Amino acid sequence: MSTKFATIAASSTARKVVGSLGVIGAAAAVAGVGTFGTFTDSSTPANTTIDTATLDINAAAVGESIPVTTAGFVPGDSLTRAVNLVNSGTAALGSVNLNTTVAAASVLTTDFTNGLQLTVKSCSVPWTQGGVAGAPTYSCSGTTQVLGAGPVVSSINLANAASLAPGGTDYLTFSVSLPTTADNTFQGKTAALSLTFVGSQRTGTAR
Repeated sequence: MSTKFATIAASSTARKVVGSLGVIGAAAAVAGVGTFGTFTDSSTPANTTIDTATLDINAAAVGESIPVTTAGFVPGDSLTRAVNLVNSGTAALGSVNLNTTVAAASVLTTDFTNGLQLTVKSCSVPWTQGGVAGAPTYSCSGTTQVLGAGPVVSSINLANAASLAPGGTDYLTFSVSLPTTADNTFQGKTAALSLTFVGSQRTGTAR
């Protein structure tokens, strides 16, 4: 085997390959020696400032105070309170929802038909409060709209809310009622409700 390798190394073909590699290496070396620098230029800076928006939505009680605590509810009873929902931020919102959660479930919140019901209304102008202390009533001298109604534990989208726009205000009332169809199984029950308005940013766009 050693004799065979010696014969190949001595052939003219092997010498030509080695010679070619030597030429390539020399050319690369010459190119490296001749490279001193490159011309460059730059444009005038295009200064860009981006301020991010702020999302800030607030619900303020009007007239009667909130939180609300009531006792002795019977079928057919309801309680209503007014709130002003304000977009105090600098960004438009894509949606505003009223979400209701409950601390501990009971038949009052799990029976979607006979249990507590929630109704949300808006008025184009501030609501006028009447009734008596602790049991207010509200009337609207403008245009009234029902924004949502159903089981008390739910998420209600406030479609076309004025508070979608920065600085916008929605004049709202929310009412919690116990239907007349509630039977004896609803006696002596308690529901601790938390109503939260949630504003979500609009969809991002090219600016």
